[in-house]
Amino acid sequence: MPDNQQSLSQPASLEKTTGRVASVDVFRGFVMLLMMAEVLRLSVVAKAFPENLFWQFLSFNQSHVPWQWLSLHDMIQPSFTFLVGVVLPFSMARRQRQGASSTALLLHTFKRSLILIFLGIFLRSLHAEQTYFTFEDTLTQIGLGYTFLVILGFYSPKVQVGTLVILLVGYWLAFALYPLPDAHFDYAASGLTTDWPFHRDSFAAHWNKNTNLAWAFDKWFLNLFPREKPFLYNGGGYATLSFITTLATMILGLLAGNILKDSSRQGEKLKLFIVVGLGLVALGVLLHFTGINPVVKRIWTPAWTIFSGGICFLFLAFFYKLIDMEPGKPKWTFIFTVIGVNSIAAYVIADGGMKNYINQALHTHLGQNFDQIFGTAYATLVSGGLVLLLEWLILYWLFKKKIFIKI
Repeated sequence: MPDNQQSLSQPASLEKTTGRVASVDVFRGFVMLLMMAEVLRLSVVAKAFPENLFWQFLSFNQSHVPWQWLSLHDMIQPSFTFLVGVVLPFSMARRQRQGASSTALLLHTFKRSLILIFLGIFLRSLHAEQTYFTFEDTLTQIGLGYTFLVILGFYSPKVQVGTLVILLVGYWLAFALYPLPDAHFDYAASGLTTDWPFHRDSFAAHWNKNTNLAWAFDKWFLNLFPREKPFLYNGGGYATLSFITTLATMILGLLAGNILKDSSRQGEKLKLFIVVGLGLVALGVLLHFTGINPVVKRIWTPAWTIFSGGICFLFLAFFYKLIDMEPGKPKWTFIFTVIGVNSIAAYVIADGGMKNYINQALHTHLGQNFDQIFGTAYATLVSGGLVLLLEWLILYWLFKKKIFIKI
């Protein structure tokens, strides 16, 4: 581990002493910073300036789309998930070099899966009256599929690709065979209206919000757990069964990790990342606009897996070219490295109660109206910007102390 002075001038040197891939850490840090930046609440600023295209653009890309297609914010979860697969070949090889048997590795994997699931449930239950059993958030989705991913890591890329195809086709077919709502379907009971503008017609309607297979599954599955009130629908349309196609996203990352770990020349790897990325994006667009399968992140449709996976390959190509292939690493990437090497800590900070605690403390000590120094419209930028800075400084302190939270 480099000392503090070296870290600031040579962010990529972390790779030399830990075996980490610098571009992956920067990519992950970039994704987590997007998540942490939610505290800026750009939508509030955009509402104050409804005619300003700049703020409307930023607000759109810091929000999830209502159903189909995507914004930049929608790419946070698939990118984080994709990177779980990317690093797997490296972590498995490292543990095997340390003498871990296949059995020991699988036991560690199963324990890690359970921790991810329980941590996700814990974070979702922070402000609930009782444990809020839900399995659609990022950590639980990864946890549900992670053990299967590691098992696949023992097999050849051909087996991995074959499994990927089976998952995507099987998931598509299961939704396609589930019956569409009939004329007597109670849309209100699923949190919808008949004229909701984001519903698709014809065959693509099999992937509409809260009328699909995954919604029906959760109406049964989630009510097996103790709840404050019976589960009827998820307001955002998110679903437990998405872990199946989330696993497919991790497999795409695993395939990318195999390429990254391969001894091929860097230029060949970069070309392959770009070709695969563009091919997947094109296929996802084709599936969406032909109505075969719409691109919907909230239920992680196969088309979304393919489309977002292609974008992840292109992101990886960009960071690989910028960080690993260039002789001099840009100093500004250190901002992302600090976050990327401690992604679990960053996730808990961003998704837990710490941001609210910091924000409350700022208002207590700086004054209740300190964030209105530039006017009410920009208040969230001032308070959120300070919260974001303090969150990063916490991660920087962990980095300096060589404290890396792992599961």
